[in-house]
Amino acid sequence: MKSKIISVFVVFISVHAIAQEKEPGIKALGKAIVDKFPTTRTFDLQYEQLGPSNYDSELFGNKFERGRVENHSRFKAAFNLPFYASKSKRFVLTTSLRYKYESYQFGDIYSYATTQTYRRENEDIHYWAGAVTATYMASLFNKPVIYSATASVDGNEENLQRIKGFASSVLVLTRTPSTTITAGVLVLLDPSSIVPLTPLFSMNHKFKNSKWDMDFILPQRLLFRRELLENGRISLGTELNTETFYLNLNSSNLHGVYELNQLELKSGITYEYSFTPKLIAFVKGGFNNVVSARITEKGERTNRYVYDQKEDTQGYFRFGVSYNLFNRK
Repeated sequence: MKSKIISVFVVFISVHAIAQEKEPGIKALGKAIVDKFPTTRTFDLQYEQLGPSNYDSELFGNKFERGRVENHSRFKAAFNLPFYASKSKRFVLTTSLRYKYESYQFGDIYSYATTQTYRRENEDIHYWAGAVTATYMASLFNKPVIYSATASVDGNEENLQRIKGFASSVLVLTRTPSTTITAGVLVLLDPSSIVPLTPLFSMNHKFKNSKWDMDFILPQRLLFRRELLENGRISLGTELNTETFYLNLNSSNLHGVYELNQLELKSGITYEYSFTPKLIAFVKGGFNNVVSARITEKGERTNRYVYDQKEDTQGYFRFGVSYNLFNRK
């Protein structure tokens, strides 16, 4: 289920845009890419550096090892592009591609089974994913509604690993110059999902006589934002992120392809700056709390995990740059 949280984010990106546009379509989707979801702008590059942290783990419910991650970094690249729209612009097809590279450097590791300390080699991990999304914009009860369906594939450097999908329906409940509220449901078309249906809710509110606004998406984020400098924006708050990748393991206990699903709660500050209407950069930093880190057999539900890890709070720093084909002056 944790690896599916990203699906909720994508749904609300489009909904926020539609709720604020009189004539939704490709322009609305482009606006959403810029304003609401940095990792899915047309082109997006990010680098993240996480501080050292200690961890303690279990394997099949038994004490396994404790150790230290001395250095952990991530590089991400993303591409997102609408490639077809009907004449009415109510039906849109979008394609997206993502690539992630993670690097781990370990310190001393203590094995509970052997009561000995050892060193593990550095680990370099590659992950990729591709998706096609169909979006239809209509009205229900005289309110805007968006229907969406996505089919995706992902894998690692070894092979394509899984095919997944989801569908959603989201209704714009309120749309005023200061407040937008949406609600809906997400259906997960994945046998590894613990819960097949997920409720959706979001609220964006501009405070009266203030430069601040609140952006809330359940369960992904709560941000308070305001303009800072002529072309900049600062954000304070908390975001829930999910990280996933595949592991090809060959040991006495684990053999085959496994999935790691990690849920992270990031709290801190973000500053974005628009150099041109199409070129945007950002820096962000704060504290990262690993809520859950579990390994399952490929395709198994996350509650049927074989490996569970607890990790200390760590600092993090991330910066990135993106280019959007749709944004205009």
